[in-house]
Amino acid sequence: MTKVIKEGMPARITPFDDSQLHRGTDGAIHYSAIDSTLVSMLRRSRDAFPDVEAVVEVGGPRLTFREFWDRSAEVAGGLRNSGVGAGDRVALQLPNGANWTLAFFGTIFAGAVVVPVNTRLTESETNYILGDCGAKVVLRAGDSLPLGNPYIYENASATDLAGIFYTSGTTGFPKGAMTSHENFLSNVETACRVVPLPKRGMRTLVSVPLFHVTGCNSQLLPALSLGGTTVVLPAFEVHSFLKSITDERINLLTSVPAIYWLAMNQPEFADLDLRGVEYVLYGGAPIPPELVRRIMRAFPGARVGNGFGLSETASIATFLPHEYAESRPETVGFAAPPVELDLFEQDDASDVGELLIKGPNVVKGYWNNEKATADAFVDGWLHTGDMARLDPDGFCQIVDRKKDMLNRGGENVYCVEVENVLAEFPGVFEVAVVGVNDPMMGEKVGAVVVPVPGVKFNPLEMLEFASSRLANFKVPQYVITRNEPLPRNPGGKVLKAPLRNDANWGPSLR
Repeated sequence: MTKVIKEGMPARITPFDDSQLHRGTDGAIHYSAIDSTLVSMLRRSRDAFPDVEAVVEVGGPRLTFREFWDRSAEVAGGLRNSGVGAGDRVALQLPNGANWTLAFFGTIFAGAVVVPVNTRLTESETNYILGDCGAKVVLRAGDSLPLGNPYIYENASATDLAGIFYTSGTTGFPKGAMTSHENFLSNVETACRVVPLPKRGMRTLVSVPLFHVTGCNSQLLPALSLGGTTVVLPAFEVHSFLKSITDERINLLTSVPAIYWLAMNQPEFADLDLRGVEYVLYGGAPIPPELVRRIMRAFPGARVGNGFGLSETASIATFLPHEYAESRPETVGFAAPPVELDLFEQDDASDVGELLIKGPNVVKGYWNNEKATADAFVDGWLHTGDMARLDPDGFCQIVDRKKDMLNRGGENVYCVEVENVLAEFPGVFEVAVVGVNDPMMGEKVGAVVVPVPGVKFNPLEMLEFASSRLANFKVPQYVITRNEPLPRNPGGKVLKAPLRNDANWGPSLR
């Protein structure tokens, strides 16, 4: 049974600006006045703020909006010289930095589709993505960006495909979320409304990967839209993170909870002058209520907030603003201005159902995967796979995951994928992967292994085996062995709740 909360019982709390909205022919609510394409968005900022710093790489280039536009156009020309045409896919296998941002907009300027690739994936995982998207060109770390005569593709429309962000797959095969210009730009407008962001002099520090939607869609793009400065850490290092806040006069921080936990536990943190920080935003992973309170004490002059979303929603779907961050930290806040929420197959006893999302930020579907698209996108609603409650005031609380997934410091880890690899190791009879609570990362990866009877089992050798087949963040940190079979329900499904709740994990193995 589905119970509609947002339509049937309007939220009593309306914390965001919901003006200039209209319902389109697709049934979704859209913003009435936003840029039509990423090209027009950046052109507007270039014209208004030509000499303002657009992108700064810590220890690297500093580019004004005029320079950023010109360099991006030259990259577009180089891509066209390489045979890239409108609609072709260009994969970015690049680390954080100025080149990543230039490659992103160079691809857009060329009329092509940008495919950010998670640089932490193994070679086989990366090759799957490159093959699935049919990348015409792959821009790799260490290679110079292609350059040519400046080129700007002017024929794009709001509904055209602009990017593909690959999500982790429950069976080991990632799915490419097809993101249109309107998807990107709706998220930009949402970001500006839910905080709201500084309209002048905004300086944001990107400490998370740009290949994720948080870094790209909710930091880089809103800053570029407002004429703000995006300061990019090439690689996360906590001391560089802290130094950059003061050296670069950062007034807006957005990161995952684990980074704030690590930063606040550094000896030098107490001596930092953080009075210039106006906003401290977090998301991408569960956050303990005590950590929220610690952040508020550590940044007493800042407004805090929690954003929730997925690659399929181009980043922000809900937001918990400062006024409710301390009193309702167990929730992810309210629906963003154009977003509608609903619950699928809501349980009458618990009020929990699968969270559904509709809005102009919801992507077009999954690239080259009709079945997954049909399963997840139904009648205009995205089936998120997250189990949630929606209360009469409009608060959304994520209570569990329909899909077997855990979140390690902002990186999604699908347990089935890890289990399939561990099960290949000689000596493993059966295995279950679960999340292990961690004060810094939110969750770490734990494995409960039943060895083959009579076979000598070495957990460290199993982890070494897994490291050759999985990205580092997916490899378990904790391993428990047990002689009795894994607990199962009458249907044969492993019961993971008792494994999580009753486990004595001991020290981390890596």
